[in-house]
Amino acid sequence: MAQELAEKVAAITGAASGIGLECARTLIGAGARVVLIDRAEEALSSACVALGDQAIPLRIDLTDPLSMEAMMPQVLEKAGQLDIFHANAGAYVGGEVLGGDPDAWDRMLNLNVNALFRSIHAVLPHMVERKSGDIIVTSSIAGLVPVVWEPIYTASKHAVQAFVHTLRRQVAKHGLRVGAVAPGPVVTALIKDWPKEKIEEEMAAGGLMQPVEVAQAVLFMLTRPRNVTIRDLVILPQSNDL
Repeated sequence: MAQELAEKVAAITGAASGIGLECARTLIGAGARVVLIDRAEEALSSACVALGDQAIPLRIDLTDPLSMEAMMPQVLEKAGQLDIFHANAGAYVGGEVLGGDPDAWDRMLNLNVNALFRSIHAVLPHMVERKSGDIIVTSSIAGLVPVVWEPIYTASKHAVQAFVHTLRRQVAKHGLRVGAVAPGPVVTALIKDWPKEKIEEEMAAGGLMQPVEVAQAVLFMLTRPRNVTIRDLVILPQSNDL
């Protein structure tokens, strides 16, 4: 693979598994050093051992303001700079509003919305000072198309989309690019709440993607010429009817 990201440093949240882990593997393959950020310490350590010397573990709980405050200083201490920030961490709650659990909604919204906003706010000063940087957000097709069986999750991703579109216009003058990758259903732990029969049905019909396919899309976004911004990149399984 071409070393398209040689000399670059990336940081990825939610990087110990799923999309985040595959993105870390892909960016390392493209020449970047990657700070993997997650609160799952054991999984994070194992992932970094498997990825090699270019992988740097950083345990942060994005929902804890004190832990969040330490994120960017530790990234700079460990890696010296930050060129790419991928705000990937997220949670999923599906199902009907009637009978739903508002406490579970709050936990998901805190991670999907508030923690995402805070993490990006934390990296902006460094990138603005350097007049260069890429911010990628893992959104969802649910951020563009209201998905009837996941109204609260859909609402969280609509908030993410609004933030991406407005932040991008605010920071373009500083040389920063901001974009969202918006996948359809991906085989990760986020769909563990789906009924087993639904997962089996989607797998058989080709209605689920693998994390590596999202990672390849993220690499495409990051390797466009600096005068090109991929604002939204929607990727769907061929059989998806959204």
